[in-house]
Amino acid sequence: MFFDLALVYDRQARRCDLALSDDGDLLVDETPITPILLSVGLDRRADPDDELPQGRTRFLTPATFSERRGSAGDGLDAAGERAGSRLWLLDRAKETETTRLLFDVWLGECLEWAEGETGVPAEREVAWVRPQTLAWRVLVEDVAVSQKRELG
Repeated sequence: MFFDLALVYDRQARRCDLALSDDGDLLVDETPITPILLSVGLDRRADPDDELPQGRTRFLTPATFSERRGSAGDGLDAAGERAGSRLWLLDRAKETETTRLLFDVWLGECLEWAEGETGVPAEREVAWVRPQTLAWRVLVEDVAVSQKRELG
């Protein structure tokens, strides 16, 4: 069962904010929407062998801590689990089937928690909907979240 502070996504501003009730109290979300938004929206730290969008690698130019990004909460997790997704690494990727497949793999990676919480892996779909724009849809416990992401 899910118990998180409720997040509301503002498509125009491309950001999330905490949801408040009419009396100003924080709302609790008992659906998987908030964990999905956090999983996809936070930047997971890039692996040492991941190519950074700027084209820099540890072999050509030393990568600083900030170039590999990562969620601030990762340092607080005693189990060493990482939050977020590596989808940010595709920000300058080309419109290819490899890019779509990698997006799908990394989307699945950031949603691995769903199987542990529900016993069923998250269902996901990823497709090119227009040039340099991927649309994705995730289904966890009969709750769907979908977005479009521009690359390039």
